[in-house]
Amino acid sequence: MRIGIFTETYTPYISGLVTSELMLKNALEKKGHEVYVVTANLQTFRYEYDEKERVLRIPGIPTGIYDSRLTSIYPIQAVNKIKNWNLDVIHSQTEFAIGTFARIFAKQYNIPIVHTYHTMYEDYVHYITKGYFNKSSKKLVEYLTKFYCDKTITELIVPTKKAYDLFKEKYNVERNIHIVPTGIEVERFFKENIYPKRLTELKKNYKIGKKDFVCVFVGRIAEEKNIPFLINVAKKIIPKHSNFKLLIVGDGPDKTKYEELAKDYPKNIIFTGKVPWDDIPIYYHLGNAFVSASTSETQGLTIIEAMAASLPALCINDESFSNTVIDGLNGYLFQNEKECEELILKIMKDKKLELSLQRGARTSAEKHSSKYFAEQVLDVYKKAIEISNSSLKTKFIDFVSKVNPWKK
Repeated sequence: MRIGIFTETYTPYISGLVTSELMLKNALEKKGHEVYVVTANLQTFRYEYDEKERVLRIPGIPTGIYDSRLTSIYPIQAVNKIKNWNLDVIHSQTEFAIGTFARIFAKQYNIPIVHTYHTMYEDYVHYITKGYFNKSSKKLVEYLTKFYCDKTITELIVPTKKAYDLFKEKYNVERNIHIVPTGIEVERFFKENIYPKRLTELKKNYKIGKKDFVCVFVGRIAEEKNIPFLINVAKKIIPKHSNFKLLIVGDGPDKTKYEELAKDYPKNIIFTGKVPWDDIPIYYHLGNAFVSASTSETQGLTIIEAMAASLPALCINDESFSNTVIDGLNGYLFQNEKECEELILKIMKDKKLELSLQRGARTSAEKHSSKYFAEQVLDVYKKAIEISNSSLKTKFIDFVSKVNPWKK
């Protein structure tokens, strides 16, 4: 099968979405399929095509939101390149300019299009509105989401029931929706695949001692991730337990603001800044547990990554995590700062519990392998192609019946 993945962001940019796209591409190629990627060029203002990796980068204008760029919705140079790929199916990973391009191209060349909905956009409205017109803006987000995820595609994929319920219960979408939890290359995060010398170097760099208990957060340093929640919990624990540390891995627009919030404990609340994608696995192994208070996730791939690194997951009780985090097996869910603090202290004081949760975390993560994910996505591709072929057949029959000279 010849598959085109259309996305706004791709390597070298680091995000959960990019991790998902890379994993899917690699898993599909291992199964013998040809996978092409169409994305925005985040580094230069020109078209670039990597023949070996089959990645086409389209130039665009910086938007001011992270490193994103706004490309043309119908770049002629890209059209001339892509049409020679003879794609069997297009997989859109975005609702923005590249996503619009994917839909126009699919329509023009009669190619079935599958779309994956990754982001709960209502949680990101503040980046545009700055606190003004939130209600009307969220209504506009609902309209655009329904248009891009319902009216313009062949099949829709969502990673969790939380996203499924958004479309079915709030947006009242009637179409068939496939729940396909995003997988990851869990092997990257296994302890046996981590270079010990590099791990020792990082512990020395961040002054992490043998007796320290470290909670790790990995993600974008931004409002929707609810990082002040984690800092507040850490500030309650540190005065009584000086060996507790919170390691915040990543970068984002609010990093400076949160560093100021944590300024009283610079040795205990550590901000790493941006970390290379290839180095992400080893950063999980600096910790004893993973912690997240974000309610803006559709799935939360970092939770699965952490579990693959044998880290118990402590997460806020949100539907994004409730199907992954099982109390007492691989981590715990908490309702508020007090519960989060109590759970951290519970694990800190009980080494047997910590080891048990580590084993449960690793076992849980193995169920999210990239191979299984790719198989599920391929089933959706086949369904989209089947529907598309059936639709073309129906249109052909209707056309023939209209022009049939023997028809009475």
